[in-house]
Amino acid sequence: MAIPTLFVFLLLLTSAMAEIKTLQITSDPRPIILFEKFGFTNGGSVSITLSSTSVSAPSSLDPSLLGFFLLSDDNLLQAIYQSEQQQNPNPNPSCILSSPYVRPLFTFRDLSPSSSFNRTFPVDLPDEYSLYFANCAPASSATSVSMSVRTEMYNLRPDGTRDYLSVGQAPVPTVYASFALLYVLFLAAWAYLGLLKNRLSAHRIHYLMAALLLTKVLNLVFAAEDQHYIRATGTPHGWDVLFYLFQFLRGVLLFTVIVLIGTGWSFLKPFLQDREKKILMLVIPLQVVANLASVVIGETGPFIRDWVTWNQVFLLIDIVCCCAILFPIVWSIRSLRETSKTDGKAARNLAKLTLFRQFYIAVVGYLYLTRIVVYALRTIAAYRYRWVSVLAEEAVSLGFYLFMFYMFRPVERNEYFVIDDDEEEAAEAALREDEFEL
Repeated sequence: MAIPTLFVFLLLLTSAMAEIKTLQITSDPRPIILFEKFGFTNGGSVSITLSSTSVSAPSSLDPSLLGFFLLSDDNLLQAIYQSEQQQNPNPNPSCILSSPYVRPLFTFRDLSPSSSFNRTFPVDLPDEYSLYFANCAPASSATSVSMSVRTEMYNLRPDGTRDYLSVGQAPVPTVYASFALLYVLFLAAWAYLGLLKNRLSAHRIHYLMAALLLTKVLNLVFAAEDQHYIRATGTPHGWDVLFYLFQFLRGVLLFTVIVLIGTGWSFLKPFLQDREKKILMLVIPLQVVANLASVVIGETGPFIRDWVTWNQVFLLIDIVCCCAILFPIVWSIRSLRETSKTDGKAARNLAKLTLFRQFYIAVVGYLYLTRIVVYALRTIAAYRYRWVSVLAEEAVSLGFYLFMFYMFRPVERNEYFVIDDDEEEAAEAALREDEFEL
């Protein structure tokens, strides 16, 4: 793959964190390898340690054609343009390490006799930089590199201690902790007002919704702890295991609750039809695979060869799950429209139809905002304000949870079942008009 093409793809990547990492590269022929992306403040530094370095190449290869460099997002487009201009007319383009738009750190010419290297480089100009390795050897030489790489990228706090979170991620632990507290209050209110005071009106779905809130709380708590520990030490120290566990449980429960509400389970009927069971049997295994992809993406970083593939797998599975959970809601809307023509309960069916329609719009809005708008915000926001995308995602999620839990709360006079008789005539006319709508 040509270097400009690689740069175009890497331009679209946004890295969530940059803790201390030890990476093993084995017989890798790629011309460009992205290791980390990090937002620096004044006094930030990047430390690189190489060991067990070996190059499979002709003996005449110039070692200065292989090395590490930093590249800011501001200079990335210029570097892409320059590389394209050099490659198109010139069969022997110059190395990206000599570009005026990059900051070279060191080349393999600087390695010690034991093929190792250890140095810390200060970053004097605050910006967001990506750490790359460049292999500028001619493609015909089939040069591949093996090495063990340890990277540390950090900023300095006013007290002189290291902050291993990118400047745009530094407020994230506080954001997660704040929303965890809000969800604790949410769960307490749901348990007291919904399940305790209205326990006679509570259905099985309401207890499942309480379990969803609990997993959301635990997911946020361990996410906050994970990010805080990384910020202080540079390593997750096992907190990420619990974070991924409760992220998986929260994802499975959220999609399950949406499917069950969309089918009317526990509200309107005590069982699921075969097609609805198939949706659940599709969504749950896909969530397992999606979380496996999430772990690979989060724990390995972009340096592995299949990192792009895992990103595509995660995106594809997420889209499939989002589409799958909409089908039960559409089926319920169609079923209610058909039933309203024969059972003579026009007002009741109109209320149910309106409720499911509102729920459908809310689910679509939630998926659109969290999958598209939040991603766009994360991409276009200045590197110092990447945490705003996390805040926006959690705010949208909280708003959706509040809407869903309020609509399907346990109450004595449920709008599913209690309709005044004098509403029937108006409802019949509304249902006739509704046949021409969604």
